[in-house]
Amino acid sequence: MFGLSKLFSSKSVQKQPIITALAAYRSAAFAVGIDESFIDTITQNDDKSLQIKLILPFAGQSEMLLVEQHVSESLNVPVTISAKVIIKEAAKFKAIKHIVLIASGKGGVGKSTTAVNLAGALKNEGAKVGILDADIYGPSIPMLLGLVGAEPVTKDNKQLQPFDANGIKAQSIGFLVPSDDATVWRGPMASGALSQLLNETDWGELDYLIVDMPPGTGDIQLTMSQKVPASGTVIVTTPQDLALADAQKGIAMFNKVNVPVLGLIENMSHYICSHCGEANHVFGKDGAQKLAHKHGVPVLSHIPLAIDIREYSEQGKLIANDNDAAISKTYSAAARLIASTLYYQQHHNAIEIVITED
Repeated sequence: MFGLSKLFSSKSVQKQPIITALAAYRSAAFAVGIDESFIDTITQNDDKSLQIKLILPFAGQSEMLLVEQHVSESLNVPVTISAKVIIKEAAKFKAIKHIVLIASGKGGVGKSTTAVNLAGALKNEGAKVGILDADIYGPSIPMLLGLVGAEPVTKDNKQLQPFDANGIKAQSIGFLVPSDDATVWRGPMASGALSQLLNETDWGELDYLIVDMPPGTGDIQLTMSQKVPASGTVIVTTPQDLALADAQKGIAMFNKVNVPVLGLIENMSHYICSHCGEANHVFGKDGAQKLAHKHGVPVLSHIPLAIDIREYSEQGKLIANDNDAAISKTYSAAARLIASTLYYQQHHNAIEIVITED
């Protein structure tokens, strides 16, 4: 790392204004600004513009354009900011830094679709990401990632090799057994199979492993929550009262097993009319917000009911990877907020999480 004292040896560059400008930046993900410790190097170009390189302790690369604009306006000089994600926390399981459980109180709320797009968004934010399909009775990750029919591979007859889906390491019970067979498994057999998938897959080094949990709060979910060294969980719900009632059961379950609830994602939150552009809350309004307030957790995102999400999913593609799709920004914002929450809950006793409207 470049020594800051050397960087600012020239009288033409001042250290403190840059640090102050970075510290003053605020967003949902950077709730307490950008710390001085994030700075790697600062270089002044011949035209007096600045190049700032940051090392981020959580996935958040795509927000650097906003940071760049903020610092440029604060200093009144052109600034270019780039960032590399290096998570320095010790691995919690094998070489995996964080395991995040994506759960729901009931099926049919779009949990798996949300899980794969969050994984894609985290990868796009600069992280090393994997996804484990633990939805034993309805493994849909192979279809969502365009891997239907893929067969498991092992190099040493001991460790399964995860599949590569556009830079995401993926493993699913759907690669091992026909879905019809999995549906008749009893709880202990299903839990054992999932534990084996987690333990006997050669994940390599990962910043985040997303686990698509089975819907509900039964024995399998409880066993997995206890066996998996999770950093936290995200509850996916819709605004409907029935879904919210089941989501509340999910929050209660994770509280009992001491897995931090990072927040709620309200899926199918609203529908944007293609004719008038008005948002229609076909499944109700503000349900997740009220539930989140009751339990003292944030709503991480409001994801609309969008035909594009279905079309991409049916083609085995991630809409989170399409920078031209407006919905990709929604997934990216949620991914950054999840990543930053994991970081700040370890490095700050309490912070105020600022949630912005999508």
